Amino acid sequence: MKETLLTILRNEKTGLVEFRKTAEKLAYILASEVSNMLEKEKTTVTTPLEKADGYKIKDNIILVPILRAALSLLPPFLNLFEDARVGFLGLKRDEQTAVANLYYKNIPPISSDDNVILLDPMIATGGSGSEAIKILKEGGASEEKIIFVAVICSQEGIDAIKTKYPKVRILNVHVDKVLNDKKFIVPGLGDFGDRYFGTPLPEIK
Repeated sequence: MKETLLTILRNEKTGLVEFRKTAEKLAYILASEVSNMLEKEKTTVTTPLEKADGYKIKDNIILVPILRAALSLLPPFLNLFEDARVGFLGLKRDEQTAVANLYYKNIPPISSDDNVILLDPMIATGGSGSEAIKILKEGGASEEKIIFVAVICSQEGIDAIKTKYPKVRILNVHVDKVLNDKKFIVPGLGDFGDRYFGTPLPEIK
């Protein structure tokens, strides 16, 4: 199902409404997969008949979307993790140098036990992701408790992040092998944020 939904997102003929609906469906699947990656602890509940063993997520969850494209993923994650706190990181990539520059940060207090779910639909060079992870670790997050969720990644971006932060887990739908000379993922799907929010697309070819 993930690859089917991704195919719709890739299609340049997919319009704004369909792109948004498809992105939401895909985000629900990713959120469910993240829940399976989190450490659980046993608990007991009482059914109408007798006691039953069960499980619950062990530690607190903090969701951190990288502005602005990751705002598209946030609502499904909040629907699943209703008591999660939310932080925001604004990182804008310089289109000439591909270097990520921080322009906004609002992060709740983080302890080393917290599950931190970093959201960004696309990992291209890995620059924004690496900078975000650095900020989260400086704020108290444990590297091994960070899960980075993306839709499409380049292999170069994954390698860049894992070289610096090998304990961070990366969950994605697909890995595209190539970046073009403007550092856009190829074949990719264009600019995720612009297609989701309906703003003008940049020149990516």
